[in-house]
Amino acid sequence: MQSLKVALVQRSCSGSREENITACGEAVRRAATLGAKLVVLPELHNGGYFPQNEESSHFDRAEPIPGPSTRFYSALAREWGVVLVTSLFERRGAGLYHNTAVVFDCDGSMAGQYRKMHIPDDPGFYEKYYFTPGDLGFNPIETSVGTLGVLVCWDQWFPEAARLMALAGAELLIYPTAIGWDPRDAVDEQERQRNAWVTVQRGHAIANGIPVIAVNRVGDEADPRGIGPGLRFWGNSFVAGCQGELLGEAGNDQDELLIVELDLDRSETVRRNWPFLRDRRIDAYGDLLRRYRD
Repeated sequence: MQSLKVALVQRSCSGSREENITACGEAVRRAATLGAKLVVLPELHNGGYFPQNEESSHFDRAEPIPGPSTRFYSALAREWGVVLVTSLFERRGAGLYHNTAVVFDCDGSMAGQYRKMHIPDDPGFYEKYYFTPGDLGFNPIETSVGTLGVLVCWDQWFPEAARLMALAGAELLIYPTAIGWDPRDAVDEQERQRNAWVTVQRGHAIANGIPVIAVNRVGDEADPRGIGPGLRFWGNSFVAGCQGELLGEAGNDQDELLIVELDLDRSETVRRNWPFLRDRRIDAYGDLLRRYRD
């Protein structure tokens, strides 16, 4: 078995930038000492989830790539010999910002970037105000531990994104995430939302025959302006195998370092018996390029 030990860093991300990057650094250290070779941080892990409202001062949180955060996480990956998946608020230019995942290889080099393609605009998730949709496409990132299909949060609801990463050779699908409940929602509605989130991503694993890693933040975060109800991030970070089976799952109410060992050879076996890529009718899918079939 060609195995890979992965670490999912589920954590609350409020407080100062310095507090958050220090906590992320400690989590990476712990993961490495437990034998992890791939470590994944949640979405926008350097601070609180600021898109709960539209406030121009939040653009001050953004930074260039390369920049201070990439230098810190590059050194961290090199020190502990891990491949590290980070999630940063990128300032590409004046008035031009992205929600960007940056992957560092175990020698500290920047292996690649992915700019979030699907941008939500919902109560409590006003990301279209802050983030320009990505323009790097759905291209996996080559690393020393494998070819990583890195996507970000809202991307996880779109089967097209997962499929395009798989068709481009991704061996794993990875989703840094910041998703939570409106605390005013009824408990049964909260449970439906959480189950839908897990189910759709397990479906991506099944449909593409590759594992899925989803890393969420956790905890209560108040609306920065004190207007809305805030968000309760539901955690439940998990790893699904290439038949959708749950290989590891975190709880929903506390910081947690989840360590899971993956069998990287299993995708070949599963795809031989469930040959979805072989049987795709690419000659009949032209309407997928239309917004809606009227």
